[in-house]
Amino acid sequence: MPDPTEFSGRCYCGSLRYKAGGPVQLKAQCHCRECQYISGGGPNYFMILPAAFFEWTKGTPQTFARSDLENPVTRCFCGTCGTHILTELTDGERVVLKVGTLNDPLVYGGPKIAIYTCDEQPFHVTPGNIARFDKLP
Repeated sequence: MPDPTEFSGRCYCGSLRYKAGGPVQLKAQCHCRECQYISGGGPNYFMILPAAFFEWTKGTPQTFARSDLENPVTRCFCGTCGTHILTELTDGERVVLKVGTLNDPLVYGGPKIAIYTCDEQPFHVTPGNIARFDKLP
């Protein structure tokens, strides 16, 4: 399936909505411990997009950045239902969009790589046809 040029999504309760587009720079699944906390234990399925092509269309997210890290990312989530939607990367150029929040998750099409497999749990499932990396490629 070719990358869509525009798509939309929301949190579980609908308090936050967004639209996004532009070129999808990466489709992946992450097995790091941080993503396991956010996902509820499984890998995190995501897309990296240009920040300039992401827009909140309803609501204002709550944000969180770890104070114990030198250059933490900013995580954006719904303050009502807790759905984690977006991670703002430190370069300010790109965002990490969580696939489960898409109105049509089929546009994701599946991950192209798996990262941080050093933290992969025995119950995680990774497609056999994608590249695997212990950390970042």
